Amino acid sequence: MKQPWIYSARMDGAFILAPALVITAIILCFRHSIMPIETMPLWIWGVLIVGVDVAHVYSTLFRTYADRQELKERPALYTLTPLLCWVIGTLLYSIDAIVFWRAIAYLAVFHFMRQQYGFMMIYARKDRVLQPFSRYIDKAAIYIATLYPLIYWHTHMPRHFDWFIEGDFFTLHAPWLSLVGLVCYVAIMLSYLVKEIWLTGKNRTLNIPKNALLMGTAISWWVGIVAFDNDLAFTAANVLAHGIPYMALIWMYGNNQACLQPDKIMVGKLTFQRFFTLRLLPLFVGILVLLAYMEEGLWDGLVWAEHKSLFSPFQILPSVESKTTLSWLVPLLALPQLTHYALDGFIWKLQTPNTNWKRILFYRSEQTI
Repeated sequence: MKQPWIYSARMDGAFILAPALVITAIILCFRHSIMPIETMPLWIWGVLIVGVDVAHVYSTLFRTYADRQELKERPALYTLTPLLCWVIGTLLYSIDAIVFWRAIAYLAVFHFMRQQYGFMMIYARKDRVLQPFSRYIDKAAIYIATLYPLIYWHTHMPRHFDWFIEGDFFTLHAPWLSLVGLVCYVAIMLSYLVKEIWLTGKNRTLNIPKNALLMGTAISWWVGIVAFDNDLAFTAANVLAHGIPYMALIWMYGNNQACLQPDKIMVGKLTFQRFFTLRLLPLFVGILVLLAYMEEGLWDGLVWAEHKSLFSPFQILPSVESKTTLSWLVPLLALPQLTHYALDGFIWKLQTPNTNWKRILFYRSEQTI
């Protein structure tokens, strides 16, 4: 069986599969130096949050709003999504700030879980000939790899880290739930292992990217949430394992699109073929980081005022304290990530037949779904 890579073994391995494994290995190797750190150094915060976490949100632009054909095909989706996100966010914040933050925290968690599920299904796309029980075990394994650490988090409050702000997750006073979750975790993972050993022996082949993706997901979520109670460990494992693969996916998609439609215009006279090249990869990343820096600068200047030295150009902005103003301003500042979460549920639907994005994304693998 030819391995079901998205782009190539080298690119997939380095930018989609390796981040979770590498950052987890670093955390484990340097745990004695990381664990005593209570406040994240500013430069690390800048790299993780601005350079990866917020930056990856803006990479969605190249898959959606920067693609004229995509906009033309689904104008209602791309017009109404940000509008509805802002309106709903404003309503939630008007009720109470914690209601808003709690809602988007759980939306973000769902988004993170679904991304790992999506990658798992992409790498399992050649396994559709298998019996249904094998596919069900795959799905259960990737979900429990993310779900059990979240159950542990909710039942072991307080932790030394939060998703967005303190108190955005509910506290569950149910130790039994954590035990039940652990039993399910072990049972499902053992089932998956037995199933993979049996299939490998039967078919004389092993799906390398699918298994590497599950392994990376399981160990990064376990180490970042369960094994260590540390903000830096959680943020690094959470952000790098999620943001880098997503940005890589967008670049791979754009590069494939450039090969299929070399004259397709992105902005002005700039074509996809000219932009999505290895030579201009630093420009691709630079644009994302610049947009992320501008967004975080507005947050810091108008709302948080927590990293003034990093966002000094934005300190001339007035600090907003009015709840009425914050009720529409905070959802507006959060709009890029809210739109990213919402659109991501529509633009990568694997089960939808005859969608053009699959032809583009799997162009190099020369496979059909």
